Amino acid sequence: MKGVQFLVAFVVLALASSFASASDPSPLQDFCVAIDDYKSGVFVNGKFCKDPKHATADDFFYSGINIPQNTSNPVGSTVTPVNVAQIPGLNTLGVSLVRIDYEPYGQNAPHTHPRASEILFVQEGTLYVGFVTSNPDNKLFTKVLNKGDVFVFPIGLIHFQFNIGKTNAVAFAALSSQNPGVITIANAVFGSDPPINPDVLAKAFQLDQNVVKSLQAKFWWDNN
Repeated sequence: MKGVQFLVAFVVLALASSFASASDPSPLQDFCVAIDDYKSGVFVNGKFCKDPKHATADDFFYSGINIPQNTSNPVGSTVTPVNVAQIPGLNTLGVSLVRIDYEPYGQNAPHTHPRASEILFVQEGTLYVGFVTSNPDNKLFTKVLNKGDVFVFPIGLIHFQFNIGKTNAVAFAALSSQNPGVITIANAVFGSDPPINPDVLAKAFQLDQNVVKSLQAKFWWDNN
C-alpha cells in the first residue's frame, strides 16, 4: 500500500513539474510583438545577459537610496526606483526596490504595478494607504501606517499612499519583479498620448464632456 501511495505522489509531482517547466515566463515589459524575421529587430523578455566572466561587483551595486528627494511637485511625492535599469545584476532575479519621499499631505497617487506585488515599509511619518480589489466587488482595504509599520499591495491592484502627517514621510518598498512597471490611473486615463476620445471618457466616468476636456488639458505629473 505504501508503495502505491509513493507511486501516486511521484506521478503527481512529476506532472506538476512538467506543467511548471512548460509555462511561459512572466512578461517583463508592457508587450513583446512577435516577429518572423529576427533580422528586422530583436527584443528579449527582460535584458540580454553579460558573460559571467565579465561581471563585476558594480553590476550588483547602487548608491544613494538614503538621499532625500525633492517633493516640490503637484502630487507632493517622489519615487526613487532601484530596478534592473539601475542595477544590471537584478536581471532575471525577480526583485526590485523603491524609495518614496512625501511632503506633508503629499501622495503617491492611485496606481498599479502590472508585474509585481509590493511590500511597503514606513521609515518616517504617518501614511494612509490602501488598495481596491478587482471587479465585481471593488472592495477597499485601508490602513494608517506609522513608523516601523509594513503593508502589502497585491499584484496588479490599484493602490495608493497619502501622507496625513504634518511632517515629511519616507517609505521603502520591495517589488516582486526586476521591472514591475507602473500605471498611474489619472495620468493614463486623462494624459494618454494621443488623448482618448472624450466621448469615451465622458460616458465611462459619467462626466460632462467639457469636464473631460478640461482634465485632458492638464499637465499630469509623473512622480517616478
